[in-house]
Order: sequence, then C-alpha cells, then structure tokens
Amino acid sequence: MDGILAALEASAVAQHLRSARWEYAAANTAHVLGIALLVGAILPLDLRLLGVWRSVPRRDLARVLVPVAASGLALAAAAGVLLFATRAGEYADLGLFQIKLALVAAGTLAALTLHVRAGWWLEAAGDRRLAGHAVVSLACWLGALVCGRLVAFVGP
Repeated sequence: MDGILAALEASAVAQHLRSARWEYAAANTAHVLGIALLVGAILPLDLRLLGVWRSVPRRDLARVLVPVAASGLALAAAAGVLLFATRAGEYADLGLFQIKLALVAAGTLAALTLHVRAGWWLEAAGDRRLAGHAVVSLACWLGALVCGRLVAFVGP
C-alpha cells in the first residue's frame, strides 16, 4: 500500500498541484462546491423523508435533488482524489480521514441500495423505510462533513 501511495504522490498531477497555488485552490474549491451540492441536496431530501414538508410531493423533490446530490458527489470525489494525491501517505494515516472515507462509502452504498430497491424517485418504498434511510444518510453525510473539516485542522 505504501508503494501505491508513494507513486500517487510522485505523479505529475500531484507534483504540479503541490507547486501550483491557483490550480490547488481550484481543486479545493471544486471539492467544497461538490460537498455543498451533495449535502445541500441531501439534507432537504432526508428531512422530507423524515416527514418535514409533507405537502411537497416526495417524487418531485427527489427528481430535482437526487441528480444534484449525485453530481455533487462526483465532483467532490474527483476533486478529492486530486487533493489526496498531494499528500497521500499523510492523509491515509489519519484516523479522521479514514472515518470520513468510511462514512462516504456507507452513505453512497446506502443511497444506491435505496434507489435500486425503491426506484430513482423513491416511489416504491414505505414511509418507515425511507425515514430509516434518512437517519442513516444524515449520520453518514454530516459525519463525513465534520470529519473532513477536522482533517483540515489536525491533518497534514
């Protein structure tokens, strides 16, 4: 594993990002924008699944917010890989970073599983199942958000 991390850090992209202020800032901004889209879409959807805004049709909200959340996740992940590459060995050793990755993986797997079983717009699931998913989702994504911010203060 150490060899893979060292190779990642030695890559041309990682070397460039470590020395290019504006490109690193752009990658960091893209990561933050992706997180904002992801959490900004998931939070209202999960609150709706927990029973807030019952007058708003679940399907209508999901049709707007699910693609926004998916796009945010893709952007955050792509930019996150670039940021990780700059100090792969240091980040990989951080417990908070490992927890963040586990929470992102769990949140992503939970969302994919729910959408495969209940339909992309969540039309085939009952309220109890959706509420249970919302609790798991909120814990995963808010936990990942907190861990990610803490990495900035205790990390490399």
